[in-house]
Amino acid sequence: MEREERLLAEVRDDFGLIRVLEVGDYRFLEFGDSVEQSCVFVRDPSWLEYDYTRAMLIGALCHEAPETALFLGLGAGNLTQACLRFLPLEDVEVIELRPDVPRLAMEFLGLTDDPRLTIRIGDALDLLDSAETADLIFVDLYTDQGPGVGHLAWKFLEACQLKLNPGGWLVINQWATTDGKPLGAALLRGLYHRHYWECPVKEGNVILLVPADLEQSLDMDALRARCKTLEGRLGYSLDSLLAALRPSS
Repeated sequence: MEREERLLAEVRDDFGLIRVLEVGDYRFLEFGDSVEQSCVFVRDPSWLEYDYTRAMLIGALCHEAPETALFLGLGAGNLTQACLRFLPLEDVEVIELRPDVPRLAMEFLGLTDDPRLTIRIGDALDLLDSAETADLIFVDLYTDQGPGVGHLAWKFLEACQLKLNPGGWLVINQWATTDGKPLGAALLRGLYHRHYWECPVKEGNVILLVPADLEQSLDMDALRARCKTLEGRLGYSLDSLLAALRPSS
């Protein structure tokens, strides 16, 4: 039986419409004309429902012990919540374009006012320079039209990598083209010298795992071990996503 969809909030800002909907045990953040941005399990906002967020968590687990993280784009905040809960983070910064998004995330989507968390409002392309360096940087800049301009902006993507601390990882939620490659694959190969890993997911995206420099590699054995150790707390397996990891295409 289909569950009733309930509208919890609706806001219009300079960029368009934002809605929060509830269906059963889940709440959804939507932009524009019913374009789903995020899904939150109400009873556990750190639960990652979709493969693309789980793959981004795998990107975070590439780092042995991250202390700092920078999120470019908040959405409903469930990936941020998961990282705050499951990683040894001491300081987390979020840059979000739309001021109503964090407000709605806190009011309806379970984002907590964690003392480790700082949220700044503005365009990530403008505010990145003033952000602190981080062990982990997540790029997830989507609108109701698709990926934001930052996902294909050479200087911005280069600056993201340069903001990483030594040993850090850049995790990009990239749109996938019809052949399964990430949007802007030629640009990405040139920018990052083919030295990154890809994780295609069933939602139609490709998660990119980019190390801080060319001397840094992905230790798959250590990554698998960290994923296995965390599975009991997560409540789901990451094995299928680990199996899908591939070198840059």
